[in-house]
Amino acid sequence: MEVRKGILRTPDERFADLPDFPFEPHYAEVSSALGPLRMHYLDEGPRDAPVVLMLHGEPTWSFLYRKLIGPITAAGYRAVAPDMIGFGRSDKPMRREDYGFDRFTGWIRELVQALDLDRIILVCQDWGGPIGLRVLSEMPERFAGVVTANTLLQNCEAPPRGVSPWPGETIANWMETCRTATDLPIGPVIAATFVTEPGPGVIAAYEAPFPDARYKAGPSQITCGIPVAEGDEGLEANRRAWTVLEGFEKPFLTAYSDSDPSTIAWETVFQTRVPGAKGQPHSRIAGAGHFLQEEQGEALAGVVLDFLERNRLRN
Repeated sequence: MEVRKGILRTPDERFADLPDFPFEPHYAEVSSALGPLRMHYLDEGPRDAPVVLMLHGEPTWSFLYRKLIGPITAAGYRAVAPDMIGFGRSDKPMRREDYGFDRFTGWIRELVQALDLDRIILVCQDWGGPIGLRVLSEMPERFAGVVTANTLLQNCEAPPRGVSPWPGETIANWMETCRTATDLPIGPVIAATFVTEPGPGVIAAYEAPFPDARYKAGPSQITCGIPVAEGDEGLEANRRAWTVLEGFEKPFLTAYSDSDPSTIAWETVFQTRVPGAKGQPHSRIAGAGHFLQEEQGEALAGVVLDFLERNRLRN
């Protein structure tokens, strides 16, 4: 439904009876050139506890983190999982040009400030990584640690400081698909990356935010905004973020899956360039493709909890 000109909001009934998703919605307002936008987020666990901030990528939404939320809150932490603008229950501008890498970063930064999140442990996957790490670089004092999972922070630098060639044929083809798609097939895109295909109820849940093509400008455009060449939007900001990360001595863990060739090369870059990664028990999770939270969510939850306790991030 259109809440004002050019802004869609997925009807609430699309989110009824999703599998293993009993969480109440929460909303915050973020700014936009189009006026204020409503951003949805999940918020579970004690409000005065350290915050595990979980950022999704494309074309998923906070449903992706449902298997982590229970174990994290049961251990006494607060779990916050937002939907990017254009995804999930969040507002969806209809025009591709209303999205950009800097805007996605700004919207998450605004949410962190609006909720006054502190003692944040960032858990990020896919494009949630470059967005979340950019936010961390702009307010590192709010962050206590990081777990990266099947993600990257593109910098167009040669190894060992970056990955070359990147994006590579697979990602380049995917970016071209996103650039030209008029109706991105959400369910098939997600299912194609899995080692073990999920049931139809799970695929339907990932498709729930997107009743038709008009709602898919965000998922279609977010990939197009990732900087892959000199002069691209966000590239210099990414390089500034790497400068911050090279001084980031707080705990930093990589937890990649064993079946995601599109991101695995970035595992070593993070391990060697971020001081806080030294001495951490970096994990390679078996039996999962790109969306390891879905296929091996319980295993990833265990890795995150071990990281929190091992590094005494409770206080």
